[in-house]
Amino acid sequence: MPPVAPRSGDAIFASVERVNAELFTLTYGAIVRQLLTDLEEVEEVNKQLDQMGYNIGIRLIDEFLAKSNVARCVDFKETAEVIAKVGLKMFLGVTATVTNWDTEGTTCSLVLEDNPLVDFVELPDNCQGLYYCNILSGVIRGALEMVSMKTEVTWIRDMLRGDDAFEMQVKLLKQVPEEYPYKDDE
Repeated sequence: MPPVAPRSGDAIFASVERVNAELFTLTYGAIVRQLLTDLEEVEEVNKQLDQMGYNIGIRLIDEFLAKSNVARCVDFKETAEVIAKVGLKMFLGVTATVTNWDTEGTTCSLVLEDNPLVDFVELPDNCQGLYYCNILSGVIRGALEMVSMKTEVTWIRDMLRGDDAFEMQVKLLKQVPEEYPYKDDE
């Protein structure tokens, strides 16, 4: 039997079960609002959103690999393209453009023209330091860590702050060699 061909983000998005986008957006907004109430400090909320995203990402990667049939990426550039075109489309229904590569090929930007998390959102003046979508940077960081890539993901531009797009910078810190829990020769 020939290997199964990888599926595009559009094909996967069309076949997965989804929740109502408005319900998802409003629920996420309620979570952020509750964190702001509980933690009071905007920087602590940013850290908590990143940690929540990280915890989601380390689990989400399994579903992504199972449903997308994507083969192992050969380098970080290919990995970034798969995140932008397949991963984001599969789970959020949007795609991103991969730009701003550094000369070593270890840092790039993911630019989202559309972001369903921010529908109905306006940041009040006392929350200007809030990275409202910081959960996304945590998801990407967690998912990449599970495929042996230690990364740093930071927001560069944010439409909630008046910028023209949402832009995350993804920096590969270290390619972690895979370790197996046992030796084959024993």
